[in-house]
Amino acid sequence: MFIKQNYINGHWVETKDVMSVINPATKERIGEVSNSGTAEATLAVEAASQAFVPWSKKTANDRSQFLYQWHQLIKEHTDELAQIMTIEQGKPLKEALAEVQYANDYVLWYAEEAKRNYGDTIPASSVNKHIIVKKEPVGVVAAITPWNFPAAMITRKLAPALAAGCTVVIKPSEETPFTALKLIQLAERANFPKGVLNIVTGNAKQIGDVWLQDKRVRKLTFTGSTPVGKLLMRKASDTVKKLSLELGGHAPFIVMKNADIEKAVEGAIQSKFRNAGQACVATNRFYVHEDIMERFTDRLIEQVSRLSIGNGLNNNVDIGPLINEAAITKVMDHIEDAVKKGASILTGGKRTMEKKGYFIQPTVIGNVTDDMLCMQDETFGPLAPITSFKTIDEVVDRANNSAFGLAAYVFTNNMNEAALFMNNLEYGVVGVNDGLPSTAQAPFGGYKESGLGREGGYFGIEEYLELKYISIGSFIQN
Repeated sequence: MFIKQNYINGHWVETKDVMSVINPATKERIGEVSNSGTAEATLAVEAASQAFVPWSKKTANDRSQFLYQWHQLIKEHTDELAQIMTIEQGKPLKEALAEVQYANDYVLWYAEEAKRNYGDTIPASSVNKHIIVKKEPVGVVAAITPWNFPAAMITRKLAPALAAGCTVVIKPSEETPFTALKLIQLAERANFPKGVLNIVTGNAKQIGDVWLQDKRVRKLTFTGSTPVGKLLMRKASDTVKKLSLELGGHAPFIVMKNADIEKAVEGAIQSKFRNAGQACVATNRFYVHEDIMERFTDRLIEQVSRLSIGNGLNNNVDIGPLINEAAITKVMDHIEDAVKKGASILTGGKRTMEKKGYFIQPTVIGNVTDDMLCMQDETFGPLAPITSFKTIDEVVDRANNSAFGLAAYVFTNNMNEAALFMNNLEYGVVGVNDGLPSTAQAPFGGYKESGLGREGGYFGIEEYLELKYISIGSFIQN
């Protein structure tokens, strides 16, 4: 089930040095992968560079067909991919199955989008000239992906890059490499040419430094924390690489007094507790109108207290483990800070099944103030802090008072209110009466320190293309 080798230039390559992968639900070692570094990262770039020209010169229809084949193979191996994901990452199997489908939606979308890479003809300023704009692939792309969505973050980057005509070098998270390796194995079975796709696991700094310094790598796409994203930006500047950065978030969830409370609570559960809160678009802070604060809070506590915790492979589990001990520590620090500053724990708040895995109870806290750590810093865990507000102007100001601007959620039954939020929230993704807005056909990305660029939809392929403007003067006929 688990593949441990790197895939470079069409070959599966082992290294002497390996690193272990741990199941966060059991703390057991489930396998090992190559602990690669500078040498392997360099070989991957060489392979991708050599493969770029022939791949980029293929017709759009040819590239589309490779993606269609990959899509079909992923579809056929959905159950296996989901099981691998749950074992190495921890999310409930039902969520893993949904993620594989979501990931595969990107492959299908860009299999189709590959054939819609249109240019332009622009009216010239002279009758003797013609202006043409064409789009060309940027070149070799380096993709660095996180552990929390190990399938979707791979395909959301690779599918548009491949559709555009780019070749790719990939470094998945050392926490969850097996899902990525399985996806690349399926791509191999789809007969992508050698060197078009290359994957290297191991030392993040060594691999990243090689790709950032190599001029042949023309684009970096990264999903992860804002501090790491800033570091990559600085290092990428030496070779002026094109960048796509999907970084941290601190999503507000606003509930107006006329909202459907049942629908709002359902959206709250979806946006906050999916993947145990380990999502960049997960709600971090709840703002509830003071007139319905008690009703909403009581109903949310009721629903959260029913969520079952355990190994994601078991039936009826709603909340899996956090990824590691550091993740547990961060959530507990946020809870302790809030309580110290006057918050009250309304449900949960404790670590559980500590000897088995990295589990923490889904938690709701009240009496929250904006100076608490959980209201300023991304928790990345199952903690829901709730505070009240009086006016729209107040809640918009408080929601926007963040360095982040990835996702925001609003629940209201008033269209005028909805329009006000849509126009004034400083976020790249806004869910209005929708706790799960992400979809393959829409542009995903953030404002401010939440990143650069967009992934998804026809916008996503533009990130992997360069514009070439051609001015054609008159030809002298002999």
